Amino acid sequence: MNKFFKPIIFGWLSLALGSAAIAGTDSKQSEKILPYPIYQHRLANGLNVVTVPFDSPGLVSFHIVTRVGARNEVEPGVTGFAHFFEHMMFRGTDKYSKEEYSAALKSTGAAANANTTQDRTNYHMTGNAEKLELMFELESDRFMNLKYSEHEFKTEAGAVKGEYTKNFASPYSQINEKRAETAFTTHTYSHTTMGYFKDIVDMPNQFEYSKKFFDRYYRPEYNTILVVGDVKPEKVNALAKKYFGAWERGSYESVVPVEPEQTETRYTHLQNGSIPAYLSMSYKGPAFSDTAIDMPALDVLASIVFSDTSELAKKLVIEEQKIRFIGGGAFDSRDPNLFTIQASMVEKDDMPYVMGEIEKAIAKVKTEGVDEALLERTKSNLKYGFAMGIDNPSAIASSLSHYIQLTGDPESINRLYALYDTITVDDLKKIANKYFVPEHLTIATISEDEQGALK
Repeated sequence: MNKFFKPIIFGWLSLALGSAAIAGTDSKQSEKILPYPIYQHRLANGLNVVTVPFDSPGLVSFHIVTRVGARNEVEPGVTGFAHFFEHMMFRGTDKYSKEEYSAALKSTGAAANANTTQDRTNYHMTGNAEKLELMFELESDRFMNLKYSEHEFKTEAGAVKGEYTKNFASPYSQINEKRAETAFTTHTYSHTTMGYFKDIVDMPNQFEYSKKFFDRYYRPEYNTILVVGDVKPEKVNALAKKYFGAWERGSYESVVPVEPEQTETRYTHLQNGSIPAYLSMSYKGPAFSDTAIDMPALDVLASIVFSDTSELAKKLVIEEQKIRFIGGGAFDSRDPNLFTIQASMVEKDDMPYVMGEIEKAIAKVKTEGVDEALLERTKSNLKYGFAMGIDNPSAIASSLSHYIQLTGDPESINRLYALYDTITVDDLKKIANKYFVPEHLTIATISEDEQGALK
């Protein structure tokens, strides 16, 4: 699954210190995938402030992107804390209790929410532009002055355990966890955003560590404020300085271990007969880059070979009725991650055949490439299908948050999409040969059998 199929919610650092150069609205701007100027301003403490004026009278979307996720949980025994603080940040401060925060937020016409991935936590709200200063006050207070008792900490830790138990009742969540642990031996992508269950069980005992985690990462240099809508950058920058200017920069640097090269196919299996048999094939893929062709080429390849309109889907789903669905793609991430192909079987005994057909489809791209006209249509559909969806402050802010998560620079969205126009058939052949190799493959299966059928 790639960026085009996941919800919009979901360079290197080229930001100028102080006031950034203002993007114009000339022909160069109109050629970008995001046809609105992006204004950037960095405070002295390292906090980046991004403003995108958009014609939405009276409406503004306010995001704070904290570039900390499961990826940063490098110490053993304390996974899950990035997601945990998604919960704790709504616990209140001395100035605004949990109830007072909710009441003040309601007065802005907004509802605050948050979500966590492997690479970041994103806090967001959309409301009355005239109440923007109150939004700044509320968010600066909890980012700088979050306060919770040990009892409140343990209560929320119990809630997180309940969320894990609920989510991981699903066999698909279970196989996702097993796949991550199998594919990664060293990098922190080996655990999901929720963390390891044993760590969640022990989380109520980690009150002191929780304060350390907050002190490390809830600092200006790890955060970006993003405001989109009926606003002017001068006002946003002034409010940022007023409410976040005193936020002290931290000193902690997160060092994430590098995953060694995989040298053989790995397997993992979940015995479960309550759902249709399931197959996934995960190849090691690239880290996100807004300058390399790799990720855009993989996105295009995924759409051509593994979408529900592909020749492979037509054969296996419609004509032969061997599988219920097939899909594939690579998630954008800060470090090299997985390109995963998934299929739900009609009959579990057809799994080896289906895997063989997937491998044949990949081999065909490696040697023959793809039809030139199909390539051009796919590039156009992907690029402009995305562009059509960024038509309101919330959608624009959510999309930009995704690229801020990856590089720290919202302009990455424009650099990335400019690459799509350059992709050639030869690029797809090279990328297929580079990434789809058996030595870098992890196979994950679900069936009623005790042992997986493909090992």
